[in-house]
Amino acid sequence: MARGKDMKIEQLAQVRLFSECSKKDLTMIGKLSDEQTVEAGKVIVEQGTTGVEFFLILEGEAIVRRNGRKTATLGEGKYFGELALLSPAPRNAQVAAVTDMRLLVIRQRQFKGLLDEVPGINHKLLASMAERIREYQAKAVEN
Repeated sequence: MARGKDMKIEQLAQVRLFSECSKKDLTMIGKLSDEQTVEAGKVIVEQGTTGVEFFLILEGEAIVRRNGRKTATLGEGKYFGELALLSPAPRNAQVAAVTDMRLLVIRQRQFKGLLDEVPGINHKLLASMAERIREYQAKAVEN
């Protein structure tokens, strides 16, 4: 049982949004999560709908389509919807299961409750987001 818990923490640690979080923080975030199974062919998120969940792929494969065009394939350890934890906004792509999948799901409402309860995590999330913005700015300058 402990191995499964450690594995969940290890996978959450790979999520950029959580990259500054401690093991203790990741354990608290992991406790908020639910496992969900999805059958092949099912649309997990629809482009344009308001997102309020984050998904981490534990098993299986998904396809990402933006405006009907394939933009990526996601497999084990990949994730999507992390910004929905911070702010509800329209999804910028559709994600559908190519195979049967097992997902770790965190919902915005529970996540925001954790942020209210443990405000120190906010600073870590801000640091992670600042780094991401710096990277995007650097790429924009290159182009």
